[in-house]
Amino acid sequence: MSNFTTTPQQQTDVDPLISYPCRFPIKVMGERSDGFLPEMLAVARRFDPGMATESVEIRSSSGGKYLGLTLHVWVSSRSQLDDVYRALSGHPMVKVTL
Repeated sequence: MSNFTTTPQQQTDVDPLISYPCRFPIKVMGERSDGFLPEMLAVARRFDPGMATESVEIRSSSGGKYLGLTLHVWVSSRSQLDDVYRALSGHPMVKVTL
């Protein structure tokens, strides 16, 4: 049994799975519409102004009703990543954010 413990401060300062800064893939899904891609790009570019449209992966649902996007957003901290997720998931066109 280990006697190793961490304080709450140590636990919040370390995110062992992500090394910042980095380009982070965020999946966003919503109903297919002409405005979905431009709207999601506008939200993502508030955090990563240089994000290229060409870097976005686009997939349609099998029935064609929904559109899935993978946005590769450059983030410099966990706080910024959380802000991007909040902005995208709070958008009225978004059904799911992963």
